[in-house]
Amino acid sequence: MNILVIGSGGREHALVWKLAQSSRVSNIYAVPGNGGISELARCIDMDLSDIPGLIALARELDIDFVIVGPENPLAMGIVDAFEKAGIRIFGPGKDGALIEASKVFSKNLMKKHGVPTASFKVLQDYENAKGYLAGIAPPFVIKADGLCAGKGAYVIKEMAEAEKVLKDLMEERIYGEAGETVVIEEFLPGIEASYLVFTDGKSILPMIAAQDHKPLLDSDEGPNTGGMGAYTPIPFMSDAMEEEIKETIMHKTIAAMRQDGVTYKGVLYGGLMFSKGRPYVIEFNARLGDPETQPILFKMESDLLPIMEACVSGSLENIEEIRWREGVAVCVVVTSRGYPEKPEKGKLISGLEKLRGLDDVMVFHSGTKKIDGRYYTAGGRVLGVTALGADYRSAIQKAYEAVAEISFDGMHYRKDIGLKALRANQT
Repeated sequence: MNILVIGSGGREHALVWKLAQSSRVSNIYAVPGNGGISELARCIDMDLSDIPGLIALARELDIDFVIVGPENPLAMGIVDAFEKAGIRIFGPGKDGALIEASKVFSKNLMKKHGVPTASFKVLQDYENAKGYLAGIAPPFVIKADGLCAGKGAYVIKEMAEAEKVLKDLMEERIYGEAGETVVIEEFLPGIEASYLVFTDGKSILPMIAAQDHKPLLDSDEGPNTGGMGAYTPIPFMSDAMEEEIKETIMHKTIAAMRQDGVTYKGVLYGGLMFSKGRPYVIEFNARLGDPETQPILFKMESDLLPIMEACVSGSLENIEEIRWREGVAVCVVVTSRGYPEKPEKGKLISGLEKLRGLDDVMVFHSGTKKIDGRYYTAGGRVLGVTALGADYRSAIQKAYEAVAEISFDGMHYRKDIGLKALRANQT
């Protein structure tokens, strides 16, 4: 089979790496791909918003199956367009992708169908939003309605901060139309987790739960980013807790969309908060997470392709449970100086050759370019250094030993990825 993967990040490198292991895959193409992906697939530099051009490319390359990584093409309706063209594609249609593309859609869906989430208020006018602030007290959360590359949610601890966030989103339009409408919601204290399932719109096939680390700096300080690292599994996830998530959140949400006329296919990602003894939805994403995909797929033993095909064909109930490698996987994200606001680019990356061919370490590329056989930084998140160990401590140690082999000017990473798991195991 000829496979086309849409996207350029660490998630897409992990997808390409995993798909390349399938005996049924002949050729992999990536648009636009990155330096690491270019070792496994033919990368083609194209604008992801040019959906007619992507369809023409798929026909030219005789593509059998398309997999969409990032959220923006999904929100634009790439799946609907490819399906209309008769090309099999993995991911939800535009109506389903609204569960990520619009916080208002997502929150209203959950409220209507009784999916547990924080209480909230939708505000579309700046003056009304300022007035609403006068009647509430921190802590609370302000979220832009639309897509902001993982950076449109703010935990408010002081009113002055809330006023600035509202002005930035609704008046200054720092995220454009995405911030025209905001959601102000109750703050839920607790422990965060990422719970992802494959779905064909009827059945679900769960992946192992992971925990992301959004803030830029150690101890969850600094601005939010697209993700500074992740690990899987998570030690506090009991069987009873997982059953509750599957029934009250994942199954219920997919059934709710179906009830409302949306057959949701692909991956449903629940960003969850365990608060007051039960799971609540903080947000939904309409695709695989980044960086959660890197440790999850690094642990996956099963062939990924048949699972994705079954989601598209509506036959997921025929797929057996996913097989996983033993142990713990930890991914440490390495970023450029200036990330997340103004990342530097074009810095030579050294040391990657020392980490090639290892069974328990894989470096997934995000923002890299390969020029004359050498790798250079080309984005904010540069690499996802992923390691597998027998337990949390050994996986963390392996990941950071691998990070220590890599260097480039302005390189930054958190030093505490996975330590939450160690602390949870001690309590």
